[in-house]
Amino acid sequence: MKFASRINSGLTSLGLASALFFSSPVFAETTVAGVKLDDTAQVGTQTLKLNGAGVRYKVIFKVYVAAMYLPELKSTTAEVLALPGAKRVTLVIMRDLSSDDLGQRFMDGLKKNLEITERAKLIGGMLTFGQMFSLIPGMKKGDILTIDWVPGTGVVSQYNGKKIGETIPDPNFYNAVLKIWLGNHPADEPLKHKMLNDKSE
Repeated sequence: MKFASRINSGLTSLGLASALFFSSPVFAETTVAGVKLDDTAQVGTQTLKLNGAGVRYKVIFKVYVAAMYLPELKSTTAEVLALPGAKRVTLVIMRDLSSDDLGQRFMDGLKKNLEITERAKLIGGMLTFGQMFSLIPGMKKGDILTIDWVPGTGVVSQYNGKKIGETIPDPNFYNAVLKIWLGNHPADEPLKHKMLNDKSE
């Protein structure tokens, strides 16, 4: 009887352990240039899916890995810009950069992909966004910058998990930021197709 009781107890323990193992969440990852990216991201109350990711190159040097998270998978710039809900761009820095250098690249990307009239309407957001980079002393390999659109809140940026800079409430400004990578004059053309998960390229 004692032996049978021990077997039953052992089976019960094994069953509980198995249940805990199989009920534990499994976080899938995608690896790009040695950088591990979660396949989902939580922004506000929404769980977003990794739409696509790739490497931003400057000549032959890897500058950062860029990943875009959306509520639904999309493969064109127009679809991404029109998509409602939360969105995220994650940048994982691949080499040491000055904040001035990265900030200037962002500003150049905005100017290249916005008409003069658009820039005039978004000048406030551009100034606020530019000031954010002055709060970062310098970016090291492995640092992470996220730029989110949070419905009902605005454009929220985080540096290594901590909010940085002011919130920008204009959804048009977030779309302008997306155009840095997805516009007609993207920072890196191959990266654009990677972020859009465009299989034709």
